[in-house]
Amino acid sequence: MSEGKEEATVTKTFPDFNFAEGELLLINKPYKWTSFDVVGKIRNSLKPLKLKVGHAGTLDPLATGLLIICTGKLTKQIDTFQAEEKEYTGTMVLGATTPSFDLETVVDQEFSLEGITEEAIYGATAPFVGDIQQYPPAHSAVKVNGERLYVKARRGEETELRLRNVTVSAFEITRIALPEIDFRIICSKGTYIRSLISDFGKQLNNGAYLSKLTRTRSGNFLLENAFEVADLVNYIRLKKQ
Repeated sequence: MSEGKEEATVTKTFPDFNFAEGELLLINKPYKWTSFDVVGKIRNSLKPLKLKVGHAGTLDPLATGLLIICTGKLTKQIDTFQAEEKEYTGTMVLGATTPSFDLETVVDQEFSLEGITEEAIYGATAPFVGDIQQYPPAHSAVKVNGERLYVKARRGEETELRLRNVTVSAFEITRIALPEIDFRIICSKGTYIRSLISDFGKQLNNGAYLSKLTRTRSGNFLLENAFEVADLVNYIRLKKQ
C-alpha cells in the first residue's frame, strides 16, 4: 500500500539516469529549504553510491525556483553553469524595510506611500539596468574572514561590506497593487535581488523589501522543466528496489 502511494507522487517521466558518469538535474527548490538541503536530500537518496553532488548557484531559503544540481563527473562543470545569466520573478513590498531586505527579519522602518505614482515606480527601474554596483545584504552567505555574513549579522555584529560589480539586463515592473509591486529581472551571476529591491526603494526616497522570489531560468535551463525534490527522490528509491 505504501509503495503505491510513493509511486503516485511521481508525476514526471524520468530518463535513465547515470549519476556516476554525471547528471545535470533541474530542481524546483522548495520554500524555506536551503540549496544545501536539496543537495543533501539527493545525495542521501543515491546511497550507497558515494558520489559528488553539488549545486550551480545558491538560492536563499525564502526563494523558490530553479536550482541546478550536478552529480558525478559533471560537478567539474558547476562553475560554467553557475556563471550563466539568471531570470527571476517576484514581489516587493514598498513603504517599509527589514534588516535582511526580505521576510527573514521583521520590519524596522515604515514610510508613507503618499505621492508615489505609477510613473515614478516605472521610472525608478532605469538606474538599475546595465552594469551596476551593489552591496550584498548583511544577512547573506557571503564570507568575510572565513565566516558567513548572516552569522555575524545574527550576533548583531556590523561588517564593512564591499561593492560588487553586476549586470542587470532587464528590470520590468509587471504589477502594481501598492504596497505590493511585482517584477521580472534578468541579471548576471552574483546579483543580489534583495539588495536591488532595497536600492529600488531608496531610489523612490522610500523603503522596500523582498516578499517573494522565484528563479525561472538559468542560462537556457527553465523552471518549467524542473523536477520536484520529492518526486525525484521517490523515483531514485523505487529504482533501487
